[in-house]
Amino acid sequence: MDNAAITALLKKNFALDPQTSKVLVVGLGNTGISVAHYLQGLDFKFAIIDSRAKPPMMDEFFQQMPDAPVFTGGFDEAAFKVATHLVVSPGVSLNEQAIIKAIANGSKIVSDIDLFACSVDAPIVAISGSNGKSTVTTMLGEMAKAAGIQVGVGGNLGTPALDLLKLNAQLYVLELSSFQLERTSALNAAAATVLNVSADHLDRHIDIAEYAHEKQRVFRGEGVMIINADDPVVSAMQDKHRKAFTFSIDKKADFHLECSNGAEYLMHNECCLMPLSELPLEGRHNAANALAALALGVSVGLDEQVMCDALRKFKGLSHRMQRVAEIRGVTWVNDSKATNIGACAAALRGYARKVILIAGGDAKGADMSELAPAIKEKAKSVVLMGKDAALIKQALNDCVPVYSADNMVQAVQIAAGLADAGESVLLSPACASLDQYKNYQDRGEKFTKAVLALVDRSGDAAAFPPSMAAI
Repeated sequence: MDNAAITALLKKNFALDPQTSKVLVVGLGNTGISVAHYLQGLDFKFAIIDSRAKPPMMDEFFQQMPDAPVFTGGFDEAAFKVATHLVVSPGVSLNEQAIIKAIANGSKIVSDIDLFACSVDAPIVAISGSNGKSTVTTMLGEMAKAAGIQVGVGGNLGTPALDLLKLNAQLYVLELSSFQLERTSALNAAAATVLNVSADHLDRHIDIAEYAHEKQRVFRGEGVMIINADDPVVSAMQDKHRKAFTFSIDKKADFHLECSNGAEYLMHNECCLMPLSELPLEGRHNAANALAALALGVSVGLDEQVMCDALRKFKGLSHRMQRVAEIRGVTWVNDSKATNIGACAAALRGYARKVILIAGGDAKGADMSELAPAIKEKAKSVVLMGKDAALIKQALNDCVPVYSADNMVQAVQIAAGLADAGESVLLSPACASLDQYKNYQDRGEKFTKAVLALVDRSGDAAAFPPSMAAI
């Protein structure tokens, strides 16, 4: 799509005009920088504001755009007063007083996803949900590549959506968070899904109902709806007047699991696609992810057998159910990306045998008692660490033995002392990481380093300290 056509759409949908509009980009992170480059390319007048005194990417940004006006160290109301439009990065709450006041004074909210949607004429697949969205987004991207399609993959995962425009792709696959969706109105995806809904980000959303409402925005438009038949909140989102595919690992659906002669198969209606045993990922929740990816792919015309071949080669994401090592018969699994209750519960329920769980961090306001049933069913014991360890301990109400650790090294050592051969130790925190780590990747890397430190040069496990007293 050329610049004139894009500008015409922006003017029609958002009254955005290069001649008269003044855009304030709120947040100088990856998304904010992508918005700045986009606006510059269309000759819009814009400025950037960030509450931090020196955002981490500021020096890099000034090398790229030395003349861009940037305000830091707070949200100066004077900058908001002159803005006709605000592009607020997902990491910034819309409840900031300066933003609330600007909207009340007539400023319009536009998201980077709105700008993106007005700038492409290739189909978009939009993927949201509490858990699994990064896995499904990456799966579908690999499926499209295997089919020989030029695909752009990003959004909340990896490359910001607006930076994908450089690819001039034939298909775009976007992972979208609730924070991106709550400020987006122009998206009309060819296929979209909310994979599941569980308590998450309740420090930013009023309650789970509001959180689910923001997730549901991914279905705006006329595209194919991909519905998780195992999640009642998602099932209630289905519009009976639109084309939809359902997926399930528990019941018959358009895409489902079926058992035959003692083996399970991924199915599309009555058509057998592939044995579940050929999916190289741990946990039954990954079967649900694969079924969702297949349904999305079929919705945009990908060949089923090509998609299955891509699934057979899919190795999963770093820090998502990633096997780190097997030491003295104990399997160590890094699921640091499980930053909420639903992700942790799904990981636990993917195991046939009970596991030793390492969890904890910043619970983000979630009711951790919702994790207790999965822990009671699937955990032999739990090692807790981080800011909300005591809160989680209280919520579990002694349903399993609970142990305390001050840091990851100590947590790994305690778990090693609890685990027997044939069992698994699972890092699946159910919490955000920022109380102790840079991000979930840093947390997962610290776990991996601590696990590998258990092995001495001869390949045997290092000596473990005695199990520590429960909290």
